[in-house]
Amino acid sequence: MNLAKRLLLGSLVLVCLLVAAIVALSGSRLERRLVQETTAELTREARLIGLSWKAAASADALADSAGKALQRRVTLINSLGVVLGDSHFNGEELQHLENHSTRPEVVAARSTGAGVGQRRSASAGDDELYVAIRHPLGFVRVSISTAIVRDIVSGARRDVLVAGLIAVIGSLLLAYLFSRSVTRPVVELRDVARAIAAGDLDRRPSISAPGEIGDLATALHRMSDQLATRLHALEADDALMSALLESINEGVVAVSGRGSVVRLNESARELLGVRNPVPFPADRLPQEPAVRAALRNAMSGTPTELREMVFNARTLALTARPLPDGGAVLALLDLTTRRRLETMRRDFVANVSHELKTPLTVIGGFGETLLDEDITPDQRRQFVGTIQANVVRMQRIVDDLLDLARYESGGWTPNPVSVDVTAAASEVLALVQREAARRSLELCVMIAAGAERPTADPTALRQILQNLVENAVRYTSAGSVTVFAQRRDNGTVVGVRDTGIGIPREHLPRIFERFYRVDAGRSREVGGTGLGLAIVKHLAEAHGGSVRATSTVGAGSEIAVFFPDR
Repeated sequence: MNLAKRLLLGSLVLVCLLVAAIVALSGSRLERRLVQETTAELTREARLIGLSWKAAASADALADSAGKALQRRVTLINSLGVVLGDSHFNGEELQHLENHSTRPEVVAARSTGAGVGQRRSASAGDDELYVAIRHPLGFVRVSISTAIVRDIVSGARRDVLVAGLIAVIGSLLLAYLFSRSVTRPVVELRDVARAIAAGDLDRRPSISAPGEIGDLATALHRMSDQLATRLHALEADDALMSALLESINEGVVAVSGRGSVVRLNESARELLGVRNPVPFPADRLPQEPAVRAALRNAMSGTPTELREMVFNARTLALTARPLPDGGAVLALLDLTTRRRLETMRRDFVANVSHELKTPLTVIGGFGETLLDEDITPDQRRQFVGTIQANVVRMQRIVDDLLDLARYESGGWTPNPVSVDVTAAASEVLALVQREAARRSLELCVMIAAGAERPTADPTALRQILQNLVENAVRYTSAGSVTVFAQRRDNGTVVGVRDTGIGIPREHLPRIFERFYRVDAGRSREVGGTGLGLAIVKHLAEAHGGSVRATSTVGAGSEIAVFFPDR
């Protein structure tokens, strides 16, 4: 039931109760008042009649004349209770009336001088109000039928009921108008409050009224503004926090005191392999013992200092901190790249040391041998040639290391222009012409239509082709080495194809690492430094391109570099 109906029903019940109370109270009080007034009037009339009652006068005639004049029943009674005159009875009827000495009003009048009684008259046959006064000759009694009083009271009650009905109708009309004036703004305020509770903070009450309703509307308007301001501030803070969490490489997992994951950034999802939308129970996190132990300790108030663990082939640094509400925050840092770089650094130092140690040992050994005066000139020339070859090898290693360091550090920036790939290929092939002839290799250049002039740094392109061609000649004992160029949709592919020994499939992903060798003994034997393909990869990536290798063992290899158009 809405407010308007409750107001109308309440008003109706209240007015009806008030009307009933007024009717009941006014009837009873009016009846008592009428009885009092009538009793006083009857007393006065009785005294007045008593002044006219003389011993010599006829009591019955006096009763008849007084009763007729006053429109009352007048009864004159002697001191013994015998009725001497009655305005309602004459002659023989008086003789048959009962003795009135025991009547209440007569008994009271005998003792106090005046008495009142109200009862049903046995002689008259109706309810009457009696007033009797003591007289020297007996008692003067005047009575009136109570039906008159009842008629007056009933009429008054009818009038009150009619007035009450009018009041009910008027009050209902006023209550209806009042309820509409009250409930309409209250209903609007309710709808606005519900909209605000549902998240519509742009909703505002349109009420402009004096009094409490207007004050409530103003307060709700201000509350909406404050809520909107605070919510926007919270949303901005949350967006900033989310942006900060998502921008860091460290994985962050926030767990509430109830054991639910309430925040999880993308780094943590990737590191832990979790895709559940938050919030979700912490039991759905990976069942890694280190993660479980850190979370359990943090939830109990004990922080976990930095510790490393291996999860999903990744090396992770894990820390955990308790929150004031009993929750915990886990932080995960991926150390895989750092550890791999550290391993590569150690391997690089070891490889460089090993690569330089061999020619240095050879140079040192032959240098000591040259100090021997007994060696022949031919042996001396041979030893000097060996020393010179190893010096050249060391020089190439140092030069390649310097080039690679320059490329990796960003100290070199390519200057891409349109380059004649045929001319570059011819220059490079000329450098290996003697070695290719010694191995009976066919050197070829195959340039597809549209691929004659790729966009690349001329020096870098020649260095790429030189490294690839030298590798191809070095590992090809028969067949051919071909420099090719092909056009792609958004660039040009330049590469070298050979018919050499090929590269096993398991080694292909690592051939572009520094000093990585498929067959270390054979590589050193043929004079490779192990840095050529690493240099090729860095030069290709510096152009915004890429490098790929395909090979079949015993059938040959193909390494191609993609140069995008500028």
